Amino acid sequence: MKAVTPQPLSIEIAKAGQVSALLNRPAQARACFVFAHGAGAGMTHSFMETVAQGLWERGIATLRYQFPYMEKGSKRPDPPAIAHAAVRAAVAEAGLRCPGLPLIAGGKSFGGRMTSQAQAAAPLDGVGGLAFLGFPLHPAGKPSSDRAKHLADVHIPMLFLQGTRDNLAEVALLEPVVERIGPSARLHLVDGADHSFHVLARSGRNDRDVMNEILDAFAVWVGEI
Repeated sequence: MKAVTPQPLSIEIAKAGQVSALLNRPAQARACFVFAHGAGAGMTHSFMETVAQGLWERGIATLRYQFPYMEKGSKRPDPPAIAHAAVRAAVAEAGLRCPGLPLIAGGKSFGGRMTSQAQAAAPLDGVGGLAFLGFPLHPAGKPSSDRAKHLADVHIPMLFLQGTRDNLAEVALLEPVVERIGPSARLHLVDGADHSFHVLARSGRNDRDVMNEILDAFAVWVGEI
C-alpha cells in the first residue's frame, strides 16, 4: 500500500516550549494512538514510521510527537515531570484533532514508560488504554521489576508487546508483573525478537513478519477494548 503523508503539527508544552508532531489519520479511523518515541531516536525513526503506516492500514490513527529534549537535539532525556507534561499535551492535541475517536496512549520503550507514569499519577483525559512496544522493565544487564511498581496505579487496559530476547525486559520478570496487574493487562510475546523487534536470520522470519505480528495484535486488542 502507498505510504501516507502525515500532517505536521506543533504542540505547546507548559514550561518546555513547542514540539513537533505528526498526525496520520485514515478516513475511517476507529481509534487514535498517541505514540511516543524511545529514548535514543525521535518520531521520524524508521520504526516509528513503519508502525504509524501499519496502523493507518489497519484503520488506526497515530499522533507521533517529540519530547522536548529530542526537539532540541539533546541526547539527555527530559526529567519525568517534563516528559509527563509532553504526554499530556500530546493526548490533549489528539483529542482536539480526532474528536470522537477512542484514544490509546503509549509508545516505544522510554515513551511508553513515561506515558504509563503520567497515567499512574493522574488519568490522561479521554485515554481508554495504554500500549507498550517494548516496555523497558530494567536497564540492560540489571534485571529488576522496580520500574513496574507504578503500573499498579494504572486502572485502564494495558497491552505489552514484547520480544523474548529483549534485554531490557526479561520474560521471567515481566510475566509476573502482568499477572499481578490482572485481566486488564495483556502480554503478547514475540518469539525471538529483541528490544527493537529484530529477529535472527536463523529464526526463519524477518523484521516485516514481526512488525505484522505486533501490529495485528495491537489492532485486535484495540477492537476488543
